[in-house]
Amino acid sequence: MSGPDPVAVLRAVCADGVRRASGADLRAELARIGRQLDRPLQLAVAGAVGVGKSTLINAVLRRPVAPVDAGECTRAVTWYEFGARDRVLVECTNGTVSELGLVHGRVPAALGVALEHVVRLRVQFPDPWLRRVIVIDTPGIDTVSQANEKATRRLLFGDAAAEHAQALLYVLRYVQSVDADVLAEFRTLSTACGMSAVNTAAVLTQVDRRGDEVDPWPTACRLARKATADLGALVLDVVPVVGLLAETARGRLLGPAEVAALRELAVRDPADLEDLLVDLEEFTEKAIGPPIPLQLRRTLVACLHRYGIREAVAHLRRHPQASADQLHRWLAGRSGFGSDDAVSSPTRTWQVTPDDPELVRTLAEVLDRFARHAGRLKAFTAVQRLARLTGGPRDRALLDEIRATVDENRPVVAGLRSLRILAACAAVARGQLRLDETMTAELMALARRDDPATQLGLPPTAAAPQIVAAAGEASRRWRRVAQLAGPSVGGQRARDVLAVVEDIAAAARAPDRTPSPIPPRIPPPIPAAIHRPIPDADAEDPGTALDRPALERLLGSPVLAAKERAAVAALLDATELSAVVGAPPGSSRADLATAAAELAGRFRALLHRSLPPQERRTVQAICDTMESISGRMS
Repeated sequence: MSGPDPVAVLRAVCADGVRRASGADLRAELARIGRQLDRPLQLAVAGAVGVGKSTLINAVLRRPVAPVDAGECTRAVTWYEFGARDRVLVECTNGTVSELGLVHGRVPAALGVALEHVVRLRVQFPDPWLRRVIVIDTPGIDTVSQANEKATRRLLFGDAAAEHAQALLYVLRYVQSVDADVLAEFRTLSTACGMSAVNTAAVLTQVDRRGDEVDPWPTACRLARKATADLGALVLDVVPVVGLLAETARGRLLGPAEVAALRELAVRDPADLEDLLVDLEEFTEKAIGPPIPLQLRRTLVACLHRYGIREAVAHLRRHPQASADQLHRWLAGRSGFGSDDAVSSPTRTWQVTPDDPELVRTLAEVLDRFARHAGRLKAFTAVQRLARLTGGPRDRALLDEIRATVDENRPVVAGLRSLRILAACAAVARGQLRLDETMTAELMALARRDDPATQLGLPPTAAAPQIVAAAGEASRRWRRVAQLAGPSVGGQRARDVLAVVEDIAAAARAPDRTPSPIPPRIPPPIPAAIHRPIPDADAEDPGTALDRPALERLLGSPVLAAKERAAVAALLDATELSAVVGAPPGSSRADLATAAAELAGRFRALLHRSLPPQERRTVQAICDTMESISGRMS
């Protein structure tokens, strides 16, 4: 889309504010917001005590660096970030920083300083992925209160990061059903920390710990979809993961001895192996079955557990010559995390069931989306923080200027389509925009996906006419939502979504949007044309909100393509409603509604360009006129 990069604009706003602000606190906050735009995305991982956050983080980082046993460091906020070498920095409340080394590749259990004096740990190592995303491991929480939002933020992210997490993974323990209390805690956490579906995903862990199911995935995927529906607009995805298996597979933790032991198990009779795995305590403590040392058996259970051993053995039976690397890639897919190698990854095979072909995303896909959308998530967070700035009387004019710049209806935000969708999702989470289940799912699809076809529920291979038609249907639905919500905040957010859908339709018609040359002369005005009643309409005329001189000025604008120019001329001189909307004579009401909606989309796309104020007001009035016609004809 045309227009300035919102991140660049926001960066400039912060820099200008730092130069002009009188108050030291305001200058410091503006500087922090500006720096945040240039840092990697900060992704927090939160959840109750013992749900497997550290194991999951190790899987994300592809190395077992986070401690999984209870200790001082598991109760401290820990940042995993890029560094030239492996080290742990302990930042203390008195401003001092001490440096520790990793112990056997992990964060040390003892920090050398009392926990109450620790602000955070910063674990650094040279992983290129950490140049894009900083992972924040938070202390386990048992309860969350909205009574004190600042205290909740401090509990999760520490003083230095209280306002700075831009995305959140919330880890839930796998249970028989999605517990209502757990979902209520998630809602409370999201609200207290300023999160919504735009920057939040939930991870359902330990999905293999079901003694009565050999294949846990059908149930896990069903529960993930149920949790997604129950959480509504608070979360984009709920993904099921076998955290332990993901940590082992992505960290390449199976050595030659473990792979050899798995090959030994693979040549045994399948029924005998199932008997051995029924009781894991017996498998690791008694010298029964295959000649595999007990310590090696314990390692297999510690790294893979029952489900992982079964999957590794099954793969080696099918592929006896598979290398350790190939086995690890296979297990990464079977863990639900997703493989780094798309060709060898089986992640999309186990997620589809005959009675429900809907695909559940993998955690790798969720993390990839966070990383790809880091700019928009950082911009969205910066807009929210800039809008909440406070300062003294001498900075009142500056604060008013900043708030006007980041107003959700101004070009800096409207210029990035995704920010309008993020704002709509946040409005749903706050209860400002009320949607039924179907419309919520439609909004989530727009936020979750990048391709215009899949955003509208179409196959990725859908042709442009199909996209235009689907966008037209979606436009009618969102127009009704906006009309019902009226001038409220929810109504404005619904109109934002409507504009996005119309943008999609306009982009699908892109070959037809080459601007036409400015005509040699503006057609002479025809008196009273725009005050003529609409044929077959039961309400006021479409042009009553329009001004003839303004239309004539707009007609000469170089931003108009041929169809928009013809539409402006029709508003000046047409005598039939069909001509006003550019439809053939005798068109049905449905066709008139579709034609008007398409014109509204074309003109709304113009609002994203740099227009003189008078032209912008005229274009907005045409949008409103066409939407009014479409709504009455529908």
